[in-house]
Amino acid sequence: MIGIVDYGVGNLSSIENALNTLKYENKIVDSVEEILKCDGLILPGVGAYRDAIKSLKESGLLKSVLDFANSKKPILGICLGLQLLYEKSYEDGEYEGLGLLKGEVVKFNDDLKVPHMGWNDLIIRRDDEIIKYIEEGEYVYFVHSYYINSMDDVISYSEYGVNVPAVVGKENIYGMQFHPEKSGTTGMKILKAFGELI
Repeated sequence: MIGIVDYGVGNLSSIENALNTLKYENKIVDSVEEILKCDGLILPGVGAYRDAIKSLKESGLLKSVLDFANSKKPILGICLGLQLLYEKSYEDGEYEGLGLLKGEVVKFNDDLKVPHMGWNDLIIRRDDEIIKYIEEGEYVYFVHSYYINSMDDVISYSEYGVNVPAVVGKENIYGMQFHPEKSGTTGMKILKAFGELI
């Protein structure tokens, strides 16, 4: 079963609908006990980094997400959820992240229109099971004003003034800066591949 973590800052229903369409058993989870029972975990997120990390801490779920990641079962961060997997964010201050991946969350250059919103193509950097159903040049949907400043662990990226990590992965830890649940057939193929890792 895939757990979708509810910590108050995610668009859970669209992810739930996508998993239902793929016929993957899933459940919205908001307790330590439920999270640790899952076979795979999705960490969604929309909004401000500060609010997200605060909510994870106050809900008591931060440690359980870390414990889950350390259990070697597949975990996927989506959009802000991806950014939380990294060491630090500089969005409206300086905040420590989960530290599961190396890198920091930084703002786009001032000469770029933010948020980066819309469809961008994926440039494949290396092979991985998570992208086995897609080809280079397929388009996915982004909405974000900050990006990861490291190309470590990057599976595919998009270009928006800089190289923007789009799909990242290290061992059992995966992240997507875009919204696969809003990215049509391409997004569904990537979610299907994640489900097959479980």
